[in-house]
Amino acid sequence: MSTVGSAHNVRVLGSGETTVVLGHGYGTEQSVWKHLVPHLVDQYKVLLYDNMGAGSTNPDYYDFDRYSSIEGYAYDLIAILEEFNVRKCIYVGHSLTAMVATAASIFRPDLFHKLIMIAASPRVVNSSGYYGGFEQKEIDQIRAGMVKNNVVHDLGRATLIVGCDMDSEAAQEFSRTLFNVRPDIALSVFNMVHTYDMRPFLAQVTVPCHIIQSSKDICVPQSVGEYLHKNIGGKSIVEVMSTEGHLPHLSAPEVTIPVLLRHIHLDIAE
Repeated sequence: MSTVGSAHNVRVLGSGETTVVLGHGYGTEQSVWKHLVPHLVDQYKVLLYDNMGAGSTNPDYYDFDRYSSIEGYAYDLIAILEEFNVRKCIYVGHSLTAMVATAASIFRPDLFHKLIMIAASPRVVNSSGYYGGFEQKEIDQIRAGMVKNNVVHDLGRATLIVGCDMDSEAAQEFSRTLFNVRPDIALSVFNMVHTYDMRPFLAQVTVPCHIIQSSKDICVPQSVGEYLHKNIGGKSIVEVMSTEGHLPHLSAPEVTIPVLLRHIHLDIAE
């Protein structure tokens, strides 16, 4: 396997003509797609990869300067797609990677047929005329907690993010992958996620976007999905699921997987 492929633990499954690429969010790994993959491999070629900095990647490859902006991740994604000769893929991205793919689609729209965005946000922090879900002082408090005691702080946040109690399989799985991230890398990614602002660039997005959200998500309020829908330059559609939590594909697969499959199979009507 190439250097790019091995660094990101790229796996290609299935043998369909169309490629579905699955991108995981902060604190998770490609294993988060375990409920979706079995439904895809008979019809599609499926490409899974790990974001640099995930606990499943080599921390020595994490470049703190490169990954201080969303562009670093977007260039990684483009390199992966080029290395594996992927064109016009269906990209399913959760949270951070949904916006990473959005940036990549501006640079290289030829690589994407459509984006399926789960719990995506162009900006996390509230500002004048925009509600992202968090005040800056809340972000500062979370950051201070991570610096003081990363494990204890993340354990408390994990259950809130997933929307399940700590005894649930989903919360335990998310905690496992979250704690696999080296603390200094976790803080670096946290800082990037809570400072980037993709709002000025949404009008440049021409790839169709399927925006999928939980009805209750402490990280991404429903208004954010509507904001994306109104400001993306190309075609878009929003669907709010009756799920709770930021990782519905992990915590509520019985509801989420059928929704994802429908958006993968069907394009936005003209």
